[in-house]
This record gives sequence, structure tokens and C-alpha cells, in this order.
Amino acid sequence: MTQQKRQTIGRAFQAAFPYTIPILAGFLFLGITYGIYMRVSGFSFWYPMVMSLTIFAGSVEFVAVNLLLGAFNPLQALALTLMINARHLFYGISMLDKYKHTGWKKFYLIFGMCDESFSINYTANIPVDVDKSWFMFFVTLLNHCYWVVGATLGGLFGAMIPFNTEGLDFVLPAMFVVIFLDQWLKETNHTSGILGLALSLLCLLTFGPSDFIIPSMLAILAVLTLLRKPLEKGGDPQ
Repeated sequence: MTQQKRQTIGRAFQAAFPYTIPILAGFLFLGITYGIYMRVSGFSFWYPMVMSLTIFAGSVEFVAVNLLLGAFNPLQALALTLMINARHLFYGISMLDKYKHTGWKKFYLIFGMCDESFSINYTANIPVDVDKSWFMFFVTLLNHCYWVVGATLGGLFGAMIPFNTEGLDFVLPAMFVVIFLDQWLKETNHTSGILGLALSLLCLLTFGPSDFIIPSMLAILAVLTLLRKPLEKGGDPQ
């Protein structure tokens, strides 16, 4: 590796790391919570460690605890995963242009695109002297590492901490509310957020609380796809 290449990578890491510091605190807490939850549910520490490394979808990993404890039903697992992570359809559409010309890093960027990495890579003002592909790579890699470390620590030490774990799964709705509010504050045009809330509420009233997720995701995908160009012109951050 040439000196210039090392400097390029080093500048990208230095630029990316400060953006991920808030995620470090959040992911360590959530990851430890998940690891403890897995451990008190009867799983060895390597379950949360390997699942956080290979799945890297916090909400799905929490849900997977009940799936692993229940009867074997791969179709149910597939349906739940699609419903929970359907929002990544919108992330992927939003990042189509940004992931162009990233070379081999594109594969990892796609795999590791969680809510927090998407939020940073989509809205960050990357300095002109920093390679954008390496910046997004390090944001994704660092966030991934934080989650794996937190889940592993929770799995290792969860059995040593005797306390009532009831309500630990509340961190999921709390996390999504915080992510939505953070994105709302960063946007100058709230049209997409309002559309998402309105369509979700409409589907909730139409299909009920147990069946509204997939219809609402499909409706949001269709509407935002149709309105993509007007929304981009309206001032959504790029």
C-alpha cells in the first residue's frame, strides 16, 4: 500500500470516527442489553456474538430470541424479518447515487447499512479532501464493531448480573422514536416524514395493528418513489 493510499484511508477514518461517537454509546448499551437478554433466555454468549456479527439488525436479533425458543418455522421467520426490515428498501433507494463508484466496499456498505449508518452517511457533510467511499465504509464498520462488542459483553457478563429483565425489549420502540426524531431535526423538508406517519396511520386504521406493517411499507415505498424528484427539489438533505 502506498503512502498516499494510507493517508487517504487515515483521513477518512479520522473524519468518520467523531460522527460515530454517539452511536458508540447507544450501541454499547443496546448491544449489552441484547446480550443479557439472550443469556437470561438460556443461550450461550457466542449466540449474541455470532448473530450480531452476521445479522447486524438489532430489532431482528431481539425478535430472533423468541423465534429460537419457539417451534421451527422458517416461513414465519422470513415474514417477520421482511416486515421489520422493510424500511431498508427506502434506505437503499436513497443511497443509490451515494454508493456509486465505491468499488468492493459497496458490498459491505449494503450489508452493514443500519439505521444509524444510513443517517450519518446520508446527511454528513464530508470534507472535500476526504474520500467519500472510505468515509462511509468506516462509519459502517465502526458502528458494526460497536454493536458486536456490546452484544458480546452482554452475553459474557449477562449471567453474572441478577436483575429483572422484564421490559428490556422496550429499547426497540424507544430506539426507533429517537432515530425518527433525529432525522426530523436534520431535515429541512418534513414532507417525507409526514407522509410516512400519515400512510402508516391510515394502514393501521384499515388493516389493524397486527397486519398494517407490510401495507404501510408498500404504500410509503410507492408514494415516495413517485414523489422522489419533487422531494429532492424541495430541499431534503443529500
